[in-house]
Amino acid sequence: MNHGKYVFAQLTEFLPQRVFDTIVQKHGGNKYVKHFTCWNQLLYMMFRQLSNRDSLRDLMLVLDAHSNKSYHLGLGKQVTRSNLAKANSNRPSVIFEEFAYHMIDLARSKCKNVDLGIDSQVYLFDSTTIDLCLSVFWWATFRKNKGGIKIHTLYDANRRIPAFMHITAATLHDVNAMDQLRYESDAFYIFDPAYLDYTRLYRLHNAGAYFVIRAKSNHKFRRMYSWKSDKENGVLCDQIGKLTGYYTSRDYPGKIRKVKFHDDESGRSFIFLTNNMEIAAIDIARLYKHRWAIELFFKWVKQHLKIKSFWGTSENAVRIQIYAAITAYCLVAIITEDLKTGRQPYEILQVLGISLLDKTPVNELLKKSNYQDVKEQIVNQLSLSLF
Repeated sequence: MNHGKYVFAQLTEFLPQRVFDTIVQKHGGNKYVKHFTCWNQLLYMMFRQLSNRDSLRDLMLVLDAHSNKSYHLGLGKQVTRSNLAKANSNRPSVIFEEFAYHMIDLARSKCKNVDLGIDSQVYLFDSTTIDLCLSVFWWATFRKNKGGIKIHTLYDANRRIPAFMHITAATLHDVNAMDQLRYESDAFYIFDPAYLDYTRLYRLHNAGAYFVIRAKSNHKFRRMYSWKSDKENGVLCDQIGKLTGYYTSRDYPGKIRKVKFHDDESGRSFIFLTNNMEIAAIDIARLYKHRWAIELFFKWVKQHLKIKSFWGTSENAVRIQIYAAITAYCLVAIITEDLKTGRQPYEILQVLGISLLDKTPVNELLKKSNYQDVKEQIVNQLSLSLF
């Protein structure tokens, strides 16, 4: 099937081109375009992500050296650096946004659920800031002499895939991004204290979902009754009550659960608030501990995908590049599941980074060798040669 095809061309077969073309047609992305279509633009952006190119000049230098392979790579006719930059600035970023969400849905449908010890969907919500030069990215206001954008992310902890992303200026307070969420009934949403807004949490409660959030030190709580503590597992208290502050009691009039937990590893105590009255208190603490998964996701994306140096100064160009990076992340996740490589996404990116212009079948390229078996075979061969 993949005989004679370049590795990059094999990878693009995992991208649903018909879906992308439908999105492009809906938004008129290829209007007045003769050669360099939105699909070609996407493939250029994907090649940049997978080949680990830092700059637009760097990418064009590599592709110019292999211009005779451009057609077979699916990139179409060779395009100039200025035309690619112009396409990123002018073509609607919503095309790449909608396609990134389709890839997210596709990756989530393929990835297996990680057992979190609870029979409910678990989502983590947080944001990460990408610093920008304010004199260049004038629209990304942040501080007096510094620009930036925020990527607000709802992370599917069960499948290790982002479920929703919202890009805003870095000046937007985190709690405002909660207004963009559509809550899933019976699912758990984990927040850090920056999202402690009782009006929004009560809206989540009325949607039939559950939240777990760390309380602030100045919270006012009146205990109504208590459950038995479990100090051996770190649960110092487990109480049901109501908020007593004037504004907080108005914003959240219902009952709320308070769990105080001591973590032996860090030597710190934490207070969690939740609207779930049924699961064990220790599970509340464990759910919040899973929040580190989204921090690891942000760290992985910043280290291994190209979202720190941008190929355009407009907001539209920045959005296209971020959504292309998310598409690349989902593509790697899909390849991992479909080919059963046994490799981590980081390893796959490293292998692909130096192999895009090879013609090795991608399933053979990414097949994980059992080095222990190889070592045993060498030892056996040496043993036989002695007799």
